[in-house]
Amino acid sequence: MSGAIGQEISRIDGPAKVTGAARYSGEIALPDLAYAQIVGAGIASGRITAIDTAAAERVPGVAAILTHHDMPKVNHVPLLPSLLGGPAPGETFFPMQDDVIHYAGQPVAIVVADRLEQAQHAASVVQVSYAETASVTTIGQGRADAYEPEKIFGGVMPARTERGNAEDGLTAADLRIDTAFRFAANHHNALEALTTTAAWDGDQLTLYDSCQGIKAVQLTVAALLGLSPSKIRVLTRFVGGAFGSKAMVWPHVALTALAAQHVRRPVRLVLPRGQMFTSCGHREEQEQHIELGAASDGRLIAIRHHKISVTSPFDDWAEPAFGVASQLYACPSYQGVHHLVRGNTMTPTFTRGPGEALGVFTLECAMDELASELGVDPVELRLRNITDVDPNTGHPWSSSGLRECLERGAARFGWAGRSPQPRSEREGNWLIGTGMAAAGYPVAFFMRTQRARAHLHADGTAVVATAAQEFGTGMVTVLTQVAADGLGIHLRDVRLGFGDTDLPAAGSPVGSNGAMMVSAAVHNAATAVRDQLIALAVGDPRSPLHGADPGRITVTGGRMTLAGDADDAKADDASAGETYASLMQRHLMNDAEAIGSWDPPPLDTPYGLLTFGAQFARVAVDADLGIIRVRHMTGAFAPGRILNPKTARSQLMGGMLWGMSQALLEGNHMDAKRGRWASTSLGDYLVPVNADAPDVDVELIEVEDLITGPLGVKGVGEIGQVGAAAAISNAVYHATGYRPSELPIAAEHLLPHLPPGPAAGA
Repeated sequence: MSGAIGQEISRIDGPAKVTGAARYSGEIALPDLAYAQIVGAGIASGRITAIDTAAAERVPGVAAILTHHDMPKVNHVPLLPSLLGGPAPGETFFPMQDDVIHYAGQPVAIVVADRLEQAQHAASVVQVSYAETASVTTIGQGRADAYEPEKIFGGVMPARTERGNAEDGLTAADLRIDTAFRFAANHHNALEALTTTAAWDGDQLTLYDSCQGIKAVQLTVAALLGLSPSKIRVLTRFVGGAFGSKAMVWPHVALTALAAQHVRRPVRLVLPRGQMFTSCGHREEQEQHIELGAASDGRLIAIRHHKISVTSPFDDWAEPAFGVASQLYACPSYQGVHHLVRGNTMTPTFTRGPGEALGVFTLECAMDELASELGVDPVELRLRNITDVDPNTGHPWSSSGLRECLERGAARFGWAGRSPQPRSEREGNWLIGTGMAAAGYPVAFFMRTQRARAHLHADGTAVVATAAQEFGTGMVTVLTQVAADGLGIHLRDVRLGFGDTDLPAAGSPVGSNGAMMVSAAVHNAATAVRDQLIALAVGDPRSPLHGADPGRITVTGGRMTLAGDADDAKADDASAGETYASLMQRHLMNDAEAIGSWDPPPLDTPYGLLTFGAQFARVAVDADLGIIRVRHMTGAFAPGRILNPKTARSQLMGGMLWGMSQALLEGNHMDAKRGRWASTSLGDYLVPVNADAPDVDVELIEVEDLITGPLGVKGVGEIGQVGAAAAISNAVYHATGYRPSELPIAAEHLLPHLPPGPAAGA
């Protein structure tokens, strides 16, 4: 092996990105390219009574204006998450098929023009008249009609999770915690907005799409338009951030393809920032209510956990809040129930740490309150409740590491010696507090077969290819490392082909599954080529490795050598071994190639599957203004084998900072009267900047996992966010004595509960 796995390799795609050589979907140069702009509905509920396009048609350069009157009909495609490896529409509703308006911002027309500015201006003068009806856009408006669905999350997860008898357990408990939380909606705001470029050549369609899964785009557009997937090619090498907004395939992709077909020229659509709030889902407004029942020593007896959230008129979508929350601790009884409100909004979707970020927040804030009531250290309380098996099934964890995360994270943070008393530390006018939370994220096995191709040339260089794309996670780097390691050659001798549906199929690398599933296929392809050549050498009388045990041959730097005992004569003769190049040249081989595939374990695999972590935070709260500043965050995580510590830490730090943003800044609300989002720009929807970022410290704890794949990888994309907001909220309580019940935590929540500042001159 080359030893490339586990090395802190800098991003291979970094130079291309910082020099501008990397091309994104909005930068592909095509001849005779036209530009599209969507016109969104100005009401949340009703019907279109008229569309006047006369003024828009007079704008110079306008090539076409499509409405529901002339938009071709598309096929209905079921809502299935991209994790399943098939068509993955963001919602079952497809716009511009009739005159019905379901939500504000819903596409009602698409304008195509020679230049972007022409399309934008023409779209602004399209006049749409409506017959408006009453809308429901908030939990408060629809609470009376809330219902319990049978399935959520695209129909793949039950809405109810139960074991034991939660009511009996709560009744028998020595101590009960009963608390509730309200969460504002969250939106994705990746640097690169949703962008699609569509070009037809006869009946062949090429799409350049800013997405998290090119295969999902190919299959979804094929299903919507009634085409064979062989007629559609998707090319996407680089994506400027996604975080779930580009995991599903939203209507704008097929709309762009249909517009290009109509005008008979390539068309590019780039959504403006405002339309990003109404075009790619969101984390839904939600409320969660949790009750804990515990014995006098703090051991959990029962948990009852309910959630209500707003979904669309057409899909039973909810973030699954009870996955990790029902598994994190040993507790004989658990009940989790989702309730939905049908609202005039688009279907919500994956947002980083979907479900678990807020489900675990609710649990971990309640656990902190339980620790306070018992007078037990919060870390100790978690340690008392650790379980070696999945409480839902009784199966052992494929690997854990939670205890190590809690203990090593606490030591690294300096938790010992912390005064448990709220308001016990002060620096002038700043109230100082520390808080912590455990974390977990599912290791999901929904994916279908993953494939990759390894092609080794006679000069010892290789091209390894798979139909994944790089959307900021470091995928290109870690896959190159895995390929080099599997082939046993230098990293510099590997080139990765990616971002093309004509390459061997790989599923959407979402849900923290990318490194786990695609690296497994790349590893299997690389080792298959390596084993071919080892077998050739062993069978070649002219090779110094002739007749050797293939299992004892290792490859480093492209040289095959035999590892043997010191008194093994054959090992001495073969100690120098030979290179791939010499073997292949002797056999007149130009190259060697293999397809590697990987099938995930079955869904009923007899193991619990979670990635574990622990989060710690130190905050300062201004006693007069209620302003919160996070000064330090520490995270300890156990994501199986670490392919690249540098890119893993980067992912985890990003998740932790997003958790801080979720706790203190990000939140959007519906204007219930107008049925629209109150914030539709980054001037109103707050996200952190560098000045907001605290010191962030990450510890990686490697745990062996023999179940998740040939490399034992579990994933780091989302575990970094889970637990971060809870640690900050618990730190705010420790600083102020007030337990926040809403996210984001605002100054107006804190001010009525803050102690007076120190006297002047104190």
